[in-house]
Amino acid sequence: MDAACSTQLIDGDGVFNVSGVDHFIKEVKLDECGLSYAVVSIMGPQSSGKSTLLNHLFGTNFREMDAFRGRSQTTKGIWIARCAGIEPCTVVMDLEGTDGRERGEDDTAFEKQSALFALAVSDIVLINMWCHDIGREQAANKPLLKTVFQVMMRLFSPRKTTLMFVIRDKTRTPLENLEPVLREDIQKIWDSVPKPQAHKETPLSDFFNVEVVALSSYEEKEEQFKEQVYNLRQRFFQSVAPGGLAGDRRGVVPANAFAFSAKQMWQVIKDNKDLDLPAHKVMVATVRCEEIANEKFSSFIANENWRELEEAVQSGPVSGFGRKLSSILQASLSKYDTEATYFEESVRSSKRQQLQEKLLQLVQPTFQDVLGHLRAGALENFKNAFEKALDAGEGFSSSAKSCAQSCISKFDKGCEEAVIEQAKWDTSKTREKLERDIEAHISSVRTAKLAELTTLYESKLNVALSGPVEALLDGANDETWPAIRKLLRREGELAVYGLSNALSGFEMDEETRSKMLADLENYARGIVETKAKEEAGRAMMRMKDRFATIFSHDSDSMPRVWTGKEDIRAITKMARSASLKLLSVMAVIRLDDELDNIEKTLTLALFNSTGNNATSKSISTIDSLASSTWEKVAPEKTLITPVQCKSLWRQFKNETEYTVTQAISAQEANRRNNNWLPPPWAILALVVLGFNEFMTLLRNPLWLLVLFVGYLVSKALWVQLNISGEFQNGALPGLLSLSTKFIPTVMNLLKKLAEEGQAPPTNSNQSMNSTAQSEVTTNGESSSSSSSGSSPAKNVPIDTSA
Repeated sequence: MDAACSTQLIDGDGVFNVSGVDHFIKEVKLDECGLSYAVVSIMGPQSSGKSTLLNHLFGTNFREMDAFRGRSQTTKGIWIARCAGIEPCTVVMDLEGTDGRERGEDDTAFEKQSALFALAVSDIVLINMWCHDIGREQAANKPLLKTVFQVMMRLFSPRKTTLMFVIRDKTRTPLENLEPVLREDIQKIWDSVPKPQAHKETPLSDFFNVEVVALSSYEEKEEQFKEQVYNLRQRFFQSVAPGGLAGDRRGVVPANAFAFSAKQMWQVIKDNKDLDLPAHKVMVATVRCEEIANEKFSSFIANENWRELEEAVQSGPVSGFGRKLSSILQASLSKYDTEATYFEESVRSSKRQQLQEKLLQLVQPTFQDVLGHLRAGALENFKNAFEKALDAGEGFSSSAKSCAQSCISKFDKGCEEAVIEQAKWDTSKTREKLERDIEAHISSVRTAKLAELTTLYESKLNVALSGPVEALLDGANDETWPAIRKLLRREGELAVYGLSNALSGFEMDEETRSKMLADLENYARGIVETKAKEEAGRAMMRMKDRFATIFSHDSDSMPRVWTGKEDIRAITKMARSASLKLLSVMAVIRLDDELDNIEKTLTLALFNSTGNNATSKSISTIDSLASSTWEKVAPEKTLITPVQCKSLWRQFKNETEYTVTQAISAQEANRRNNNWLPPPWAILALVVLGFNEFMTLLRNPLWLLVLFVGYLVSKALWVQLNISGEFQNGALPGLLSLSTKFIPTVMNLLKKLAEEGQAPPTNSNQSMNSTAQSEVTTNGESSSSSSSGSSPAKNVPIDTSA
């Protein structure tokens, strides 16, 4: 026996071939496959090429019809064979053709039984049908499928089977157009089948996977047919794997029980007497009315008026669309009624209803396009009208409501003109979509407007708070935080009031409105907190600036000149106290008017703990700074922790120590320069030791004249050279400066004396005036030199502090 091992499973009289099936199972070793096998069967009209298809598709050797001997029954009963070269093991069953003249019109029980058997046993059922028979009740096996669906649910538990409709001798009609018709017919059959209570709501997809393929003519396009069959054959490989062509196989039996299971199923099917097919008269009416309906459907598609109307809709809405299309549809249905008048009424009415449904299904996309144009136009009109209303200053909610009502009213009027009489389609879904689109646009515009308002008032708060808060913190004192709280309260209330008035036109719910206003208040508070954090990060710089300002300037904001009379210790203490005040102000955020003892703690721990006695008294206070939180202050309000304050103060003292040292040095230098006379004991010694010389001068007045002249010359040189001013910068710089100025100054004095000696004698008043003018000039030059010489000394503490 060949590899296919073709065997008759059930003969033409309905007798199950038990021995033949057993022999087949042994030959193909089916009992070794377990659950890894698939069963494929084919059904369809007699002489439709079922066996030919199986032989080419699966490599079997079923008997084929000899075309030269005429059309006759080739396959009797049900034959079984193994598919060659397909894994896993696949068994194919070739069923006797339906509608055969050999069995006659009334003897269709075997056809029904074999078809039901194939559906019950197989994982995949091929429905072989001619392309030109699609839509015909008998040719497409619709009544047979209807009966099979009903009986199968009653006899067997649900098992998902793949129904593959093989369309033979495919014409130029695309498969995409043929497949929807088949699927719709199958679904209608399923919906019309009376179902037992257990399967009242069971969908078709729980029982069947429907597949549709198309093949070219074997006789006219043999090569193309073979190529298509080869491609189809690839789908049967690994058909039982997940996602394969076979169904879910929940009810599959092991391969070694296949023969017993098949025999029992066949017995159950044979014992059922309820299976029946439509009468011949009904079949003829069905086929003929189907042909007429198909003809009118094709005529409608080719109708020039319809094609022009369809083309016009593509570019925009068409006035009177519903009236024009209703007229074209009614003309096609009237022609069908005229030609199908004499056929059975039930069939005629059924096919007319099907024709009308097909026509409506054809024109429905165009109708939806018209609704789409109406909806898009209405939405665009609404957007334009809404924008103009807002630009004109109308309230948001009132503008939205009036514009929406106007546009929807125009849309409803357009829908009334587009409705088709035969369909009475509901346009409410498109209307609802338009309403959703309008609402979405209103929502988006509302969101944008609210965002603009929020941004506007937030920017105003930024301008109103950032600068003033920074200035207040820069001049930190006891009134800083009360002033900030007052500023925040005032500006926050102004912003909230302005936003509240702006929101009045939006008709918002109270909860949303309150939330927006609360968010604005929180934003204002956040600005202050953020600015406080920024300033706290610059605390060290602010402390040094304040120290330098107070230490280097007096109460009149004039730069200090360290003359030796200033109390540097008191000034330093005052400057550091002010800096410590600034640190205590910046340590925490005080927007809730809560009292704290931070300044006291810092003063005791850092400012009053410098002495030995104070150190022993303030140990507990210093220890209070060894913490990351302040007493009675929430952590989220802390800007500078106690530990950080201690570190900042230590760094601050180190960096300002140099300024204090420079001031002390300048003061000492000033004192040294002012004490140029010798000590009192030296003056007393000079008096005692120079007594004889003093008496000599008294006895000889000429020496007094010489000494007086020497005094005048020395005084003039002292003033001209500004000796006291030169030595304020130190001994060495003073000597160097005097060495360069001494000779020019002496020469200048001699020159003036010479000029005075050569001048003609004048009256005494003129001489006195000249002498006075000379003294004034000398004093002016001396004062200028003194001022010039002393300015570096005055600038010492200023430069040092800077």
